[in-house]
Parts: sequence; structure tokens; C-alpha cells
Amino acid sequence: MLLKVKYHSIKKYIKLHSGFTYSEFIREVKNKFGLPDATQLDIFDETDTAVEEDILLELLEANPDMCLTVCDSISDEELSPLDHSTPSSITDTISLSSSDSDLRELGIPTGRNRSSKEDTSSSATKASMSEAAKEMVEKALLKKPGGEDILEEYKSENSLMHRTRRQLVNILASDITEKHGRIPSHQQKEKYALGIITLFPSLKDPFSPKGYVSFITLLRKQHQIYRKGLWHCSFHYKIITEHFYDGEKGTGYLAWRLKTISRTSGKRPVKEASVHQAQGPKRRRSANTLPQQLDGDACREAISFLVHSPDEASVFQKMKMTFQHRQDLVHDPQRSTDVFKTFPRFLDVKGLVNQDFLLLFGAETASKMLEKWDTSFKPKIIKEAKKLTQTTELCRLLKSAEKLAENYETDWDSDIASLLLLLYLLPPTAGRKRTKISPSDAVDKMVHFHKSCCSITEYVQEREGKQPYILAVGRTQKTIDTFYIAVDKQLILCQATNSLGAFDELFKSHYVFNMSYDESLVHFYTFLQTTVYNIDVTTTDESPRVRELRAKLLNDI
Repeated sequence: MLLKVKYHSIKKYIKLHSGFTYSEFIREVKNKFGLPDATQLDIFDETDTAVEEDILLELLEANPDMCLTVCDSISDEELSPLDHSTPSSITDTISLSSSDSDLRELGIPTGRNRSSKEDTSSSATKASMSEAAKEMVEKALLKKPGGEDILEEYKSENSLMHRTRRQLVNILASDITEKHGRIPSHQQKEKYALGIITLFPSLKDPFSPKGYVSFITLLRKQHQIYRKGLWHCSFHYKIITEHFYDGEKGTGYLAWRLKTISRTSGKRPVKEASVHQAQGPKRRRSANTLPQQLDGDACREAISFLVHSPDEASVFQKMKMTFQHRQDLVHDPQRSTDVFKTFPRFLDVKGLVNQDFLLLFGAETASKMLEKWDTSFKPKIIKEAKKLTQTTELCRLLKSAEKLAENYETDWDSDIASLLLLLYLLPPTAGRKRTKISPSDAVDKMVHFHKSCCSITEYVQEREGKQPYILAVGRTQKTIDTFYIAVDKQLILCQATNSLGAFDELFKSHYVFNMSYDESLVHFYTFLQTTVYNIDVTTTDESPRVRELRAKLLNDI
């Protein structure tokens, strides 16, 4: 079997026979990385948890795609006592990236269990770093044209307009290059990002990781790590600044602006290509709890029964029992287009999309959109949309969202209008080999109105593209009789009778049928995925615009 192993910053595959022993694994790692036989190694999984000899084989059999990290072991003599002359950078990093709750989870004493001297010292160090970064950013703004206007706007509004935020980033990027050159270090960029969120706390992204370090590993190994210069192999950390600068991915507003400056002033360093991993709807998932699943002849019999059964209760039950077979089907590139031929009951039995999504994620996730939208998101989205440049179409949507529309025949209802306002707040961007389109054009890729007196089938067949969208059929846009999800020229009858429920089913259909988000709606759907449904919050690549909007909405600005 092939296993992935990381030593320092290098990843390699090693080949072992089934049922290998711990010593065989260690020996093969040493051979692959050219390590001396006398080298002592410790093994950690992807969550920085130590892997002991008795569970190594069982762990890898359960997770064959896991990448294990091996690090040089440290003797007890090296570990105790801890070097009290450890450089301040170590203490600073711990203070920056940790919180009391993080330490408690890892079993490290905090609060009452720590001495008041240690607690005071840690708090003082953290506050000192934040204040130093804040002072640096504030000085940079005060000495640059337009900087005082940024400070005044935040003071009065407790927020920044998009235009002002761009000006903030431009000023600070200019200050970085003046002080640190065209290619500043990660630490320098992170300090500026820390300064931004300390000076402007409402710009923090509340869903961003709080900063994380494998504290147990760090405290045990800091002495040897610092001496050997192997800091990078034991831990990594983030601070709550990713939409301004994400050091792990090299993204964020500051990083992008610095790249633009670098591109216009000289050649950029070559960036190592990263391996793309499926995210969102394209990620293969395992359901937590499933009813008994059928396979072989029993599965084929159930599928045949489904095609002809008039009893909807039996259809729901058989669909549950063939869920795993259906997931295998939609994730097979050669067979995914056959899903409606194999399971045609999606097209005439309401609620099957909701059931499959429920099996994938559970009841709590499945209900979030309907529970949260009206109270937690809709009013704030309307408030933010009012700050945008007011076009004719945007004004119409605002009136509809606030139920102030005058033309009841050609305006959407309040829920659809508020969702379309979100699209204006997260407009399509022109990526590689793509042409930028306006938010009003992107609306056409998400929802269509169709007069009930016209042929639906003919209309759907003329539409191009496979990505799901809503077909709202009724006498007027305000009075919709039936909602459909159109997927690859097939019509799925929505269980919901209102527009918010239809959008809920539209989002879920991407996961049920393994359909990627339309490229024009990626930011829109990613926001719903992470911020509303809380799916893959810490592992999804999000644009800084998505994170910035989440910070504004969830910080109760």
C-alpha cells in the first residue's frame, strides 16, 4: 500500500506491504528521506495528535489517504527543564495564536490553574504585540493622504465602505514596500494584518480560525526546534486576519495588492504549484448515520421497484436504502449523468432532494437556511445593500426586499429580492479566461420566471448549461404557483411552496447531485455554504470579499 509522509516541509510516498509493523514503517521512512539509522522519530496525524505504535496500522487502514508527519524525537533530558531563555519570538507566537479556550481544550492549565504572574505576563505580551501592530498601522495611515479620512469613517460608521477598504489596503501595501521592499516576509505582512483588525476590530471575520498551534507539541519541543531551526515542522498558526492576509495560502487583500505592485515593478518569484482538492459540493463525503444500505441484486430490485411504485412512503424508504449506491453514481464521472435515468422519482416525488441532503449532513445543518435567513441575515443584507451605488435594478430589489415595491407584477417577492441583493454584495469576478458579468446578468443564472400559460419543457430544453437554477412558474413574478429546480435540462418539483424554501432546495441540489457551483455564482454560494449552512467552514477557499461581508454581518455592525 502507498502512504503519504511529511518530514520537515517535504512530502513523499512510501510503499509498504499490507499488515506492516511499526518498525517497518519507521525503517522505510528513514530510507526514503535518507535519515541515519540512529535517528529517533515521532509520528503525528493531520491534527498534530501523536500516533503510538499500537494504533498506527489501524489508523492508516481506516484513513489510507492521511498524510502523516514525522519529526525528530527529543529525549526527556532535552525537554526538562524548559529553557527559560527561549527567544521572545517563541513566546510572542504562542501569545498571538492562542486563547484560554484553546489551551483548556488541549489540557494546558489556564485561568485559576495558572499563576497570576504567568497569566499577567501572557496577557501583557499579547496586548503589547497587538498594540505595537495597531500603532504601526495608525502611523502609516496618518502620514499618507486619505488616511485620516479612513479613520474618521470608521469612527463614525464602525465600518468601512468597499472603496475605503481598498484605499486602506493600498496605503498599507505602499507602506510595507517602502519599509520592507517589494517582497516582504510573511511575518511582516501578518503584523500589518494584525494591526488592521486591532485598529478596526469590527473588520474581524468571526468564522476565521482563532489562531492555532499544537501547544503540547510546541511546549515539549520548543527547545530543540529553536536550536535546530526546525520551527516549521512542528506547528503552524493563523490569526484572525485571513481576508486581509492568509500566510498559509498567500492570499488576502494585502497579498493581492503586493503582488500587483510586484508585477508592475519586476519579476515575481515562482510559486510552487499546489494540489487542488475538491471542495464544496464536489467533495466526497461519508454520511454519519444511515439506514441499512442495499447492494448487489437487492439494490437492483429496489431501483426497479422505485420506478413503478405508486406509494410515496415506500419510495422514500427505498431511496434511503439506496442512498450509498446513488452517491457512488453521482461521484463517478462516467455515470453521473445517468442519475435521473436510474432514479427518475426525483422528478415527480417532492422532498427527495431534502431527504438525501439530510442523510449527508444531518437535521441541524439541513434546517439552517430556513431558521436563520429572516432573522439573522436578511435585515443586515438589506442594510449593506443600501450602501452600494444605487442603480435602477438595485433600487427595485431593495423596495421588493422591504416590501415597498409598487409594481407587484414584475417584482420578485421579499425573500427572492433579499437573496438577489446578496448577489450584488458578492458580485461575479472575472477569473482566468472568463469574462466579467454584471450582478443583473448573474441573476439569470440563478432564477427564472416563466408564465404559467407557456410550455415549460420547451423552455428548459432551449436553456444551455448543466448547473441547477430555479424555475418559478406563475401568473406574475410576485405570485408564483410552483417552483422547480432545473438540473441538466431536467425539472425537479420543489417540496417548498415559497421562494426561500425553493432556494434552500436549490443549494442542496448541488450536494445531492455532485454539481459544482456556477462560476458566476461561486462567491454567492460559498457564502451560503460556510456562513449560513456552516459547511466546511475552516477548509473552504473563500475570497476576501466573502470573509469581509461575513465580518460585517456577524459582528453586528
